[in-house]
Amino acid sequence: MRGMRVVHVASEVFPFSRSGGLGDVLGALPAQQARLGAAVTVVSPWYADIAQPVREVWRGALDAPGSVPLADVRVGELVQGGVQFLFVGLGAFDRPGLYFPDDVWRFTQFARAVLPALERVGVVPDVVHAHDWQAGLVVALARLAGVRAVFSVHNLQYQGRWNLLDGMGWTGLPEWAFTHEGLEFHGDVNLMKAGLVFASQVTTVSPTYAQEITTPEYGEGLEGLLVRLTHEGRLSGILNGLDQDRWDPRTDVDVTPFADVAGKAACGAALRAEFGLDDAPVLAAVSRLAEQKGMDLLIEALPILTRDWNVVVLGGGDPRLESGLREWAAHPRVAFAQGMNEPLAHRIYAGADAFVMPSRFEPCGLSQMIAMRYGTLPVVRETGGLVDTVPHEVGFRFVGATPQALVDACAEARLTFDDRAEWTARAQEAMSLDFSWDGPTREYLGLYARVLSSPLRPLPGPVDA
Repeated sequence: MRGMRVVHVASEVFPFSRSGGLGDVLGALPAQQARLGAAVTVVSPWYADIAQPVREVWRGALDAPGSVPLADVRVGELVQGGVQFLFVGLGAFDRPGLYFPDDVWRFTQFARAVLPALERVGVVPDVVHAHDWQAGLVVALARLAGVRAVFSVHNLQYQGRWNLLDGMGWTGLPEWAFTHEGLEFHGDVNLMKAGLVFASQVTTVSPTYAQEITTPEYGEGLEGLLVRLTHEGRLSGILNGLDQDRWDPRTDVDVTPFADVAGKAACGAALRAEFGLDDAPVLAAVSRLAEQKGMDLLIEALPILTRDWNVVVLGGGDPRLESGLREWAAHPRVAFAQGMNEPLAHRIYAGADAFVMPSRFEPCGLSQMIAMRYGTLPVVRETGGLVDTVPHEVGFRFVGATPQALVDACAEARLTFDDRAEWTARAQEAMSLDFSWDGPTREYLGLYARVLSSPLRPLPGPVDA
């Protein structure tokens, strides 16, 4: 794999831009690929909020397909950890924040700019690895340019849909790309579908999620296409890794460092003191507040959970869920911190006893891995990456997406907590698990090699188009 030129394209990348797990993956996977010998470039938008010093390396108009000209495009560069980061600056991204209601338009502009921008700065990819719907159009444009592409689905629920009349003009793709099982989806343009249809290989971020999305329950209307990709050998699941340098209880500057379960005691005492909690064990969540994450189930379960647990929640999102947690924060055993605060997240992972993830679906999830690395035992619903990462002998799993199922699993955890020898053994086993990026990185590099050694798939449209 040494010298293979891999270009990742994504809407966010830690530490420059991040709203969740996608940014974390793009902050860790490319660096590990570079350590294993690949030549790696990451392309993302040049957001107004990027604080790091980015050096402008090119500016001008780009000759890109589509009805909207791409004038005054800027390309910035920053090299870090052996990875070249390129930032594409467009007027549509000159505003604070990452995501907005007009994102389909914004990211079609970004996608159209990616390949021409790479050409201007002299980067010739062997394989393009595009991530989620914001980069789905890049896959289609790469295929039309004869460049092999891999597409990763981090969350199938978000698909980048817009009305067909506008979308066809924005993308710059020929009409057949929409009508022959291409981007058209129930009268809309669907940029997630563009990635699925035109990619040489499609991956999801866990093996279980790759199976789940071929069913009506999890397929978000695309299950038929995904079943076909499975039969063609083009859909697989590669479990996300965890940045084990960033999340290391032995060296974490945001907590009292510890190397074993006994060392957690100081962090637990500090967390209780920070939120004025009593001596009951702490059940925590660090999460986007959304029904996908099952946070409504957690709120409904609080009247019973607070009999045996202190509950600490850090997160933001759905205003209704935020309001419910603010009301509950008046309870002496409930603490709620709104928004995202990374130092506080570290203190919660380190100081809590158990960590709850009642997700309705979870493509992979990183929080459960982080929690286990800090000896905090997860209570999770059996779905997606939670199945693939939480062993029965470590955590507590439940099936039904109901408050009662959550309560029952937390009751089992609470009984186990009282058996200190059993709890300590589970926590020590959790801390010993290997969630590093080394294995997944080698899987991706192997996948790229197979893609490069195989002929390009026929276009989904007419041969003479």
